[in-house]
Amino acid sequence: MTARYVRKARRTGAAALLVATLAFSAAACGGDDGGSGQDKGASSSATSRDSGKAKSESGETTPETDPVLATVKGDAGVEMVITSAMRDSGGFLTVNGQFKNTGSSAYTTPIQWSGRETAVAANGRSLAAMMLVDAQAKKRYYVLRDTDNRPLTTSGYEPSIEAGATLTFFAQFPAPEASTHEVGVQFPGFPNATIEISG
Repeated sequence: MTARYVRKARRTGAAALLVATLAFSAAACGGDDGGSGQDKGASSSATSRDSGKAKSESGETTPETDPVLATVKGDAGVEMVITSAMRDSGGFLTVNGQFKNTGSSAYTTPIQWSGRETAVAANGRSLAAMMLVDAQAKKRYYVLRDTDNRPLTTSGYEPSIEAGATLTFFAQFPAPEASTHEVGVQFPGFPNATIEISG
């Protein structure tokens, strides 16, 4: 076998190997594209389904899940809804809830909500007039104040609640004795309500 023949055979073999490699690479890439396209289609379809599900879920009207301790109807279609009365480790009791305007027109919040104390009223609108009554121990609890006579309650709210709107509130009091599990809530413009204490 001559050297010339060997060189020619090597070139032919290398060319054949290169063609085979290119063909295999093209087939592999084509397979990946097809698989990738299939995966992309499946992923897109799943995303579409998930999006539709999310839209469906967000479009549904979910009922309120907050517990309601008391609902008290006031004047002019306003309701006071109390959702919690929680003790904390600092010896305080925090009452949370909402005022709901169920009427057809705006409700102007009475100045009486801020209480009668001049020093407190000077800080603007608040719920300083709210009071808790422990009938068993014959004690009354008033909204706490800070060192500047600002009541520890919702304050600075708008002077009116629009029809269908709500005003979320909190009010913090000294905690009644541990043996007390119920207190009465007194607030101007609303009948007295009895609520349970948590904790």
